[in-house]
Amino acid sequence: MGGNFDRSLNTRETSFHEIPIVDLAPLVQGTDPLKVAREIGHICENIGFLYVKNHGVSKQLIEDAYAMSRAFFALPYEDKVKLNIANSGCTLRGYVPMYTENADPKNTKDFKECFDFGKHYDEVSPFFGPNPIPEKVERFREVFDHYHAAMMELARQLISAIALSLDLPADYFEKLQRKPITIQRLSYYPPQRGEITLGEIGTGAHTDYGFLTILSQDSNGGLQVQNREGEWVSAPPVEDAFIVNIGDLVQAFTNDRYVATVHRVINVSGNARYSIPFFIDLDFDAKVEVVPTCVSEDNPARYQPYVCGKYKYERFLETYTHLQPEREAQAESA
Repeated sequence: MGGNFDRSLNTRETSFHEIPIVDLAPLVQGTDPLKVAREIGHICENIGFLYVKNHGVSKQLIEDAYAMSRAFFALPYEDKVKLNIANSGCTLRGYVPMYTENADPKNTKDFKECFDFGKHYDEVSPFFGPNPIPEKVERFREVFDHYHAAMMELARQLISAIALSLDLPADYFEKLQRKPITIQRLSYYPPQRGEITLGEIGTGAHTDYGFLTILSQDSNGGLQVQNREGEWVSAPPVEDAFIVNIGDLVQAFTNDRYVATVHRVINVSGNARYSIPFFIDLDFDAKVEVVPTCVSEDNPARYQPYVCGKYKYERFLETYTHLQPEREAQAESA
């Protein structure tokens, strides 16, 4: 997962300006979306990660989301495990206990707990269905219905900017995202103390599987991004800003013009770390294929078309321990 990259723990602490900050106001307000699109395109070619400010999401809503997240992870284990993702079937929603998801399974055990959900659907299909709700956390459903809606609105604006940056119509990807796979995740990272090795860190080195990630992180930091020289660069929290990064789907769409960047989490702050990432992909059956502006006679397509949902589920088979029997059964029948 993530290719051949340095997995050492040597981190060059840097100030956040090495990951650029983009002012989204001209995009959100519609005054100059092309200016923002050009900035985002340049960053996607060279870094793959950016901070965004003036994004239009209510600060109170973000604070409420963190309050819900802290309340959920503070519940007794027996209450959380009733919502175990292993019991959710193909919807893959619910509580992810410690060590049951490993982003870099060949090298690392992930020292974290998570809770995954998305937009509520009555019908059940892979990545879609009803949300498990921790009933002991008051207002949980209300807050995260609003938060998910806010993330969807922001994601669509950012995706329109990515399309413009590729000299495509702003709505180019909309036909592939009428009912997109989304995962709203809550993450809790206990502090790590003493000698830390790659055998156990917050989240192992990986690229994101989907199209776009919008991350809110608390004040404790811990996110590290690998630059093109193989150095691990810290991505500290920036007040009132989200971190945005592109995933594997964008790299495929752009024929490697835009590159999904390897990243990981190591929480050495001494405090519990909370983060709230939102992941958006395409519709389950949507086809991923190189866009016309990123292919030519001299630069042929490097990727064969593939189906978004099938690709994502295969990646989940690699990372979730409760899906390993299914993965092994598929390997035996192949």
